Amino acid sequence: MDFIRYAEAAASLLNADLSEVGGLTACLHDRPRLQERATDRDCMLLRRLQRELRPVFDAGTAGDVAGVTDGLNALLARHPITPQLSDHDGQGLHLHVATGVGVAEQLVGESILGLAMLVCDLGADRLGVCSSAPCTNVFVDASPNRSRRYCSDRCSSRANVAAYRARRRAVAQT
Repeated sequence: MDFIRYAEAAASLLNADLSEVGGLTACLHDRPRLQERATDRDCMLLRRLQRELRPVFDAGTAGDVAGVTDGLNALLARHPITPQLSDHDGQGLHLHVATGVGVAEQLVGESILGLAMLVCDLGADRLGVCSSAPCTNVFVDASPNRSRRYCSDRCSSRANVAAYRARRRAVAQT
């Protein structure tokens, strides 16, 4: 199990518009077998996950380790996960969330397990909310120096340009 990939996929799910199946299939662009099985029911269940996971990312941004761990522990209790060993892709043994369940159940399991492993291995402060107003997207900070503050290069650039323009205005007014 590549827990960083699963954790980043959880952030993508949180940022996705899951009001209809098209939004879910767009989020699953690299997983065609899940795309073809996605239903309205999956979208409904994943919207619930969005509501449940958001406070975990908010707690990560605030540096609230207890909020992150309590939130993830509550999700682990509510959504039992069955990991299985797999060697299907020639990458050696690794963990997968048990298949044979619905799309939403699989994505919930992968998301929660990925985030839990990430928090255990890298820390609760690796979960964040974009610092660029008015963006509210979440992200997983896998950077070596824990420096990520934005959900994307686009938001980072927008914030940097706004700061530059504000400095230029301040200089012009003096």
